[in-house]
Amino acid sequence: MLSRTDLRSAVPSPAALRTALPRAEVDVDQVLHRVRPIVDDVRTRGVEAALEYTERFDGVRPAGVRVPVAELTAALAGLDPAVRAALEESIARARLVHGAQRRTDVTTQVVPGGTVTERWVPVARVGLYVPGGLAVYPSSVVMNVVPAQTAGVESLVVCSPPQSDFGGLPHPAILAAAALLGVDEVWAVGGAQAVALLAHGGTDTDGAELAPVDTITGPGNIYVTAAKRLLRGLIGIDSEAGPTEIAILADAGADPAHVAADLISQAEHDPLAASVLVTDSVELADAVDAELARQVKATKHSERVTTALTGPQSGTVLVSSVDDGLRVVDAYAAEHLEIQTANAREVAARVRNAGAVFVGAYAPVSLGDYCAGSNHVLPTGGCARHSSGLSVQTFLRGIHVIDYSEDALREVAGHVVALAEAEDLPAHGQAVTVRFRDNA
Repeated sequence: MLSRTDLRSAVPSPAALRTALPRAEVDVDQVLHRVRPIVDDVRTRGVEAALEYTERFDGVRPAGVRVPVAELTAALAGLDPAVRAALEESIARARLVHGAQRRTDVTTQVVPGGTVTERWVPVARVGLYVPGGLAVYPSSVVMNVVPAQTAGVESLVVCSPPQSDFGGLPHPAILAAAALLGVDEVWAVGGAQAVALLAHGGTDTDGAELAPVDTITGPGNIYVTAAKRLLRGLIGIDSEAGPTEIAILADAGADPAHVAADLISQAEHDPLAASVLVTDSVELADAVDAELARQVKATKHSERVTTALTGPQSGTVLVSSVDDGLRVVDAYAAEHLEIQTANAREVAARVRNAGAVFVGAYAPVSLGDYCAGSNHVLPTGGCARHSSGLSVQTFLRGIHVIDYSEDALREVAGHVVALAEAEDLPAHGQAVTVRFRDNA
């Protein structure tokens, strides 16, 4: 089923691999002209514009943007007990992992009387986007809220598209997850208009203020991504998320049923989802194809999965060795990378570029999506070469606090003046020497 790229004779350079490997082609620039008027309109007309676009794109117009707290409480009360227990476990594990990420302030004494302290200060208000569309993502509420709360963010708003099936409210599972996490501000708005409203704020239909946020996190479709790009600077963003990806580095010892199931698990997200197998075993590749043919027929979203697996973004890459496979997956820099080889831990330790690495036969990506304790909001489109997934650090800003005494400044004044003159910025030096003219 999967197309094949044969690199057994020679693995191209990293630069060449970036174009040779399967990858979803998503050009955000192509939709900017459609998104810019929406963003501008919401900036000008606020909630009224956001609701009009919601009605146009989602086919429903809520009475207002902010979801009443009573609806959150009711959604939690009506949540399936098994789902509630699973969410509670997911939250507990995420809190455990993210709690270890919180940085502490550090003071360094540079010289006697001269210190630099790095303070870690949380963003004041954050908008957490939870997509709707082809699936429902209460797990994304967990993945966004837990690190923000752990960082100490005091004001959180969860934003998710309204659903016509639920009276213009976000999906009940989204509302229940927010309630379970103690978040009482949820907005029923999605798409580019949601990002614009989060960035600019407004006045709800009942006269209540919808305060703007400082940072927006969470994945969304190409229109959400385009809006985040347009508004970056006014607000901070986590990343420009693209279609989800899985790459699996596997050798002859991997179980083809496991590999096929994991490729399918990502393909069911979206027709543009990328599922890539990298292997040094033709026999495994053949066996995985056979498993895909069998398993895809039996899966619920078989049409969507088939579209994703047969698209140009998915395929099998044949290599001559696991070492060459490592070169390939590092060049690909997958959002999710599974290592299903002999000595999987040692191989995984050599990976440089991935959003998250899943080690061995019993760490599938779906574990990380829900209950590993890790975060599933990860860089896509090769951005794992330079970017990290969502974490507590996303919501913290490092501020340097410089505290020098008179003697400490006097001791280094000559060096400051010399560098200021070297850069032809004499006023910089004068800002130091003026402090010592009266007591030289």
